[in-house]
Amino acid sequence: MSDANKNINQPLVTPLQAGEGINAIYFIGIGGIGMSALARYFKSKGADVSGYDKTPTPLTEELEQSGIEIHYEENIELIPKDAEVVVYTPAVPTGHAELVYYREHGYKVVKRSDVLQWITESSFNICVAGTHGKTTITTMTAHLLRDSGYGCNAFLGGISANYGTNFWSSERNVCVVEADEYDRSFLKLVPDVAIITAMDPDHLDIYGTAEEVEKAFVQFSQRVKKGGCLISKYGLKRDSELQATTHYTYSFDNTNADVYAADIKVESGSYRYDVKHFDWALKDVVLHMGGLHNIENSVAAITVAKYLGIDDEKIKTAISNFKGVKRRFEYFLKNDAHVLIDDYAHHPEELKALITGVRSLFKDDKCVVVFQPHLFSRTKDLAEEFAHSLDMADEVILLPIYPARELPMEGVTSELIARYMTKAKNALMSKEEMKEWVKIGKPRLLVMCGAGDIDALLQPVKEILSA
Repeated sequence: MSDANKNINQPLVTPLQAGEGINAIYFIGIGGIGMSALARYFKSKGADVSGYDKTPTPLTEELEQSGIEIHYEENIELIPKDAEVVVYTPAVPTGHAELVYYREHGYKVVKRSDVLQWITESSFNICVAGTHGKTTITTMTAHLLRDSGYGCNAFLGGISANYGTNFWSSERNVCVVEADEYDRSFLKLVPDVAIITAMDPDHLDIYGTAEEVEKAFVQFSQRVKKGGCLISKYGLKRDSELQATTHYTYSFDNTNADVYAADIKVESGSYRYDVKHFDWALKDVVLHMGGLHNIENSVAAITVAKYLGIDDEKIKTAISNFKGVKRRFEYFLKNDAHVLIDDYAHHPEELKALITGVRSLFKDDKCVVVFQPHLFSRTKDLAEEFAHSLDMADEVILLPIYPARELPMEGVTSELIARYMTKAKNALMSKEEMKEWVKIGKPRLLVMCGAGDIDALLQPVKEILSA
């Protein structure tokens, strides 16, 4: 174990607790997955937490049930004037009335990434970065540490299916953090252990070019503390520029990587495999989460656990107990008549991994995908790549683009993706048209994916298939 591990057993004390002692904190965009984790953190520390979001969601309802006051109207009359810190997400427009008010009246206004930086300045940090795959690996790693009894504080970018939350605390001074590349937020973190899953082109509205995305990940690797460990996916562009005292590469099954899976078998909808490293081997790992890419994700998480010295049997038990992440290859319905899978996939590589995983488990079924593109800019930049990934399905329904923080772009619609598709049967439909189509066709295997509000359609579709 390196000197970088010396803080692991110290109590978790942050500058916020030791110095500023924040009693009241307000979140603009509190319903975001990363923001809500921070809100839960401050609530657990006894702070008065409140916030704004655009619309109520199951996540904001959970926050409200925990005692956090939330309003859904952009209105300065409703905001707390005694807030000591105001946290906002970059997804909030700069002209947002509440944000403008706090800035003009001299409040301490910071980004979510600033708060994560404060919290993790004095802890041993395991930071998971990458343009896709990071939420599952972060959640899997945090679960592994919790289930094994090692202990960690977790700040996740998704809801853990095991624990029903995206945050938990521990007395152990270890933080597992999802390191978000959007707005270069992850460059404020200082990892003891870092994982880089991918550096594919994304968020080009921020970075401009694929080269700038890659450059940011190289910079992230340089933030690993002296004596620390970097675990990166084998074959990444600019791999030779990634820096750390210890550097391991991982892969699904490429034996040129330092760590990889071998002897993979499918057993009753689960996977059994070995994980091999040049110094060790972990035999008969069982993963009950679907998707071949999740075997690769587990290889990264297991590598962290081995680096930390966690017992082999505890690692295997934790992986077997792992139930996944909400909206990551999640079975919303699974019986003899129908399978409905929900996934957050919103990047071409994520779609490719998702469809590959579905086909590995359901070889004899027609694969039907309903996809809701997320962001006009991403659709414009990656339309051809989306088409190639979706062409791996048998049939594809394209819903209208979910705009999120963006205004419409002329000529950019879901049809842009359809134009490039050459193999899978495809159609453009509204949400209502899609539900009618499901009612008539009742597909045996249906995959619904996207990062927008497509998840709101899952229950109606499940009811249609179950009728």
